[in-house]
Amino acid sequence: MEQRPGAGARARYWFDTTLARGTSALVGWLVLVCLAVVVPASAALVWTSGHAPATLSGKVAAIWRLTGETMRLGGTTGSPARVALSVLLALVALVYVSTLVGLITTGLTERLIALRRGRSTLLERGHVVVLGWSEQVFTVVGELVAAGANQRRSAVAILADRDKTAMEESLQSKVGPTGRTRLICRSGPSADPAVLALTSPATADSVIVLPPDASRGDADVVKALLALRATARGGEVTVPVVAAVRDSGHLLAARLAAGSRGVVLESDTVTARLIAQAARRPGLSLVHRDLLDFAGDEFYPAAHPSLAGREFGEALLSYGNASAVGLIRGGVPWLNPPAGTVLEPDDQLLVIAADDDTAEFADCAPLVDERLVAGVRPPETRPERLLVLGWNRRAPLVLREWGRNAPPGSVADVVADEDEATVRAACEGGDRDEAGEGGEGGEGSDWTCVALRGDTTRPETLAGLDLASYRSVVVLGQEPRAGEPPEEPDTRTLVTLLVLRHLERRTGRELPVVTELTDDGNRPLAPLGPGADVIISGKLIGLLMAQISQNPHLAAVFDELFSAGGTQLHLRSAADYVLTGHETSFATVVAAARDRGECAIGYRSHAEAHRAPGYGLRLNPPKADRRRWSEGDEVVVVAGEGRRGAVRSGGLPLPRRTPRG
Repeated sequence: MEQRPGAGARARYWFDTTLARGTSALVGWLVLVCLAVVVPASAALVWTSGHAPATLSGKVAAIWRLTGETMRLGGTTGSPARVALSVLLALVALVYVSTLVGLITTGLTERLIALRRGRSTLLERGHVVVLGWSEQVFTVVGELVAAGANQRRSAVAILADRDKTAMEESLQSKVGPTGRTRLICRSGPSADPAVLALTSPATADSVIVLPPDASRGDADVVKALLALRATARGGEVTVPVVAAVRDSGHLLAARLAAGSRGVVLESDTVTARLIAQAARRPGLSLVHRDLLDFAGDEFYPAAHPSLAGREFGEALLSYGNASAVGLIRGGVPWLNPPAGTVLEPDDQLLVIAADDDTAEFADCAPLVDERLVAGVRPPETRPERLLVLGWNRRAPLVLREWGRNAPPGSVADVVADEDEATVRAACEGGDRDEAGEGGEGGEGSDWTCVALRGDTTRPETLAGLDLASYRSVVVLGQEPRAGEPPEEPDTRTLVTLLVLRHLERRTGRELPVVTELTDDGNRPLAPLGPGADVIISGKLIGLLMAQISQNPHLAAVFDELFSAGGTQLHLRSAADYVLTGHETSFATVVAAARDRGECAIGYRSHAEAHRAPGYGLRLNPPKADRRRWSEGDEVVVVAGEGRRGAVRSGGLPLPRRTPRG
């Protein structure tokens, strides 16, 4: 038997049906509910009052007046016409006030929504504009905040096609307190000139265009640069612009769109060169990271007219708390010039210092102990062995850059879950660039590439290798292949590192490993020894872009330091410069490096190489600092590549600044 709904269910259904009739039903119910509460309460107040009227009509009139005052209905007594008119006027006033409040509320709500969407125009001057959103945004913004810490006020405007509130929350959680720097987020596509104009790029100090994480990111960078030109007067961007692309195929287009004041970096090439340099000189990534962030010492121009007419070699010992590495002549940086170069009146010295106004002029020549300067030792030219684990689009560039300066007879073994023909073709392409001819396995060139098929995450794959014979190991992250489900970044890299650590314990030898990671958040998870070389490509490019945006003249400096040949950063044995086992000043090391045509800028202590946070590295120490130098200590120098005469032309274009005019 069907059960009939109860009275409560029928009452709720009737009430819901009444409400569904629209606004009039809602208003009617609101009036009834209010009267059901106000009238009885008013009657109770009147009847219990000590001054209540004696007659019933008087009490009813008092109830009406109290009800009218409560519900703003006038409450006028008298004839029915007077009561009706008072109610009508009260209703008109109520409708007017309610409508006015609604309009004001709606306007404020729309304004707040527009502000939260980030669509208002900035009225700033001297700010930095960051276009795009990727993992690099946190590095770039964090460095810009650090750079503006000593300024009275600074601002960074971020424009990306994301929700404004979400951007602010992400920046707050990953960047942290911003001090005096204000972060201003605007939402919209950076390739739209109308949206881009909201950030006031014409009044900015610099503009940074981040490469998106997507595969078509290079095209988006070019479009953002074109939009920047469209917002500029006369179609020519007058503020410094720093951008980055991954593929060399978009490099020329990006440079043309960036204009004469633009600097466009080729991120894959720069990353590959840093990996290759660290593979040949373990520990070098620590130097790069220290020089690129704003937390330590950086490159600054310094002008001292008193040095005019003196030689550059004398200037190397003319600063007690700064390290001279070159000079700026005619606006063009010149790293590590010959010691006999005479300084001209308009020259500026390029120094590494804590800040742009902290370099103190001091004669440090008396601190040099000539007796402890080591004699010149012949350079080591023994062949090297490199092991590359993994494969991605940067692997051919890494091999090419490593082989460019490797001693003759060197061998690079590549173990990857990749088709051997692909690896061999990449190696042969590098050989042709190096030697002008190709051949299987690097035949006819100065170095040999051997391709081995295998899964680097499996212990049996690496156990069959003679790990102790390799000078260094490079672990590259594998990119997702077409048709395969994407996996978390760096997962295979972390597993490979676990296997390497296991084999290290079995062999008892610690391998110098250079690891490429995609996500900076995975750095604490990497099972590596303290002070190991970890190249986080996005973070390094972000640091580099932030440095150049604050000091555009550094574009040429980093171009030279990260180039395939010429002047670079090196870690070399302290025994090449001073007699080990003796105590002497750092000024003695600087003088010894000067005699070899190099600029010494710091050292790495072997005894402290495993201690955080510096891992034994100290850049720009005072010239008066004295220490006992050991055989395992290393000196950081700016110098030409040691394998002179073996560097051939060719290879990929450098991330050069677009020439003026």
